[in-house]
Amino acid sequence: MDLFLTLLSGLCWIVVYVECARIGFKYKTYAMPAFALSLNIGWEALYSYIDVTEGAGNKVMLSFSVSWLLLDIVIAYTYFRYGKKYWPEKFSRGGFIAWSILMFIMSFSVQLLFLREFGAHAGKGYSAFFLNLLMSVLFIDMFIKRKGGDGQSLVIAVNKWIGSLAPTVLYGLIEYNFFILVIGGFCAAYDLIYIALLVKTRSGRA
Repeated sequence: MDLFLTLLSGLCWIVVYVECARIGFKYKTYAMPAFALSLNIGWEALYSYIDVTEGAGNKVMLSFSVSWLLLDIVIAYTYFRYGKKYWPEKFSRGGFIAWSILMFIMSFSVQLLFLREFGAHAGKGYSAFFLNLLMSVLFIDMFIKRKGGDGQSLVIAVNKWIGSLAPTVLYGLIEYNFFILVIGGFCAAYDLIYIALLVKTRSGRA
C-alpha cells in the first residue's frame, strides 16, 4: 500500500507539472501560482541534494523529486517569459524580474528554515504539506485574479487533488501524523473547491 500511494502521488504530480508546462507554452502564460512554484523548486532542490549526498530517503521518491525539479524549472521559464503581462503596465520588466528573484530567494530560505528547525525527515514532510496547502489556496486566488480559468485546467486540478490526497492517506492516516492529517484535509477541501470552480466555468461556457 505504501508503494502504491507513493507511486500514485508521484505520477499525478508529474502529470500536473507536464500539463502546467504544456499550457504555459501553448497559451503564453504560466499555469502554477508563482509563490507555490518558487517554494516547490526550493523544496525539490534542497531535499534531492540531501537524498543524493546523504543517501537518505528511498530511490523511488528521489527519482520523483529530481523529475519534479526538472519539470518545475521548465515551468519557471514560462513564468519568467510570460509572467510580466499579469503585472500592472506601469511596472517595468526589471521590477518584475527583481521581485521574482527575491521571491525565489525567500522561498529557498523558508525551506532551509524548515530543515534547520525540524531536521531532514520531519522538515521534509512538514514543509511539503505546508506548501501544498498554500498552493491549493493560491490556485483559487489565481482563478479569482484571472477572472476565470485562463492558464488553468481540470487535468492540473484533479491530479493535484489526487497527488496530495495519496500522501495524506499514507502519512496522515496509515502512519498517523495528526499535523499532516489536518493540513492534508484542508488541502483536499480547497482542491475540491478549485475543481468545482473550473467545472462551473467550463459549464458556463457550454
